[in-house]
Amino acid sequence: MGVSGSGKTTVALDLAHRLGWELVEGDDFHPAENVAKMRSGQPLDDDDRRPWLRQLAAGIGEREQAGQDLIVTCSALKRSYRDVLRDGHPSVWFAHLSAEPDVLLDRVVRRSGHYMPASLLDSQLETLEAVEADEPGATLDANRPRDEVVAELLETLAGRTP
Repeated sequence: MGVSGSGKTTVALDLAHRLGWELVEGDDFHPAENVAKMRSGQPLDDDDRRPWLRQLAAGIGEREQAGQDLIVTCSALKRSYRDVLRDGHPSVWFAHLSAEPDVLLDRVVRRSGHYMPASLLDSQLETLEAVEADEPGATLDANRPRDEVVAELLETLAGRTP
């Protein structure tokens, strides 16, 4: 989880490869209306996100019931969003990738093929609520190279009790 440019997809791809887990890119599940809104530079609101989050949560629940391991990339900016994703799904654990605003902006500006414009980064940072101590997860410093972030994440996952 994290704002645009935090490295969610980059880290998740590497992690999924190393663990042999399925990867679901949360952005792929946004309805066309959400994509059009973001593409035009308008931030999503809670009403826009609610059906998207429920759809992701349903997919998590299906995999969890089947005993399948899964990595889902999702901004999950607010605790209330994370609550939707983990409601009834005890296996959900959040890796919050956090980076400095200038690093995030540089990454967003340099990437191609994504509908999320750099102009929405500030609204995401304003909306972001970090993972709290009573939530399942950890915050990782994503200012570092991907390999270092993935190594820390693997170490953190290995040390957690299911």
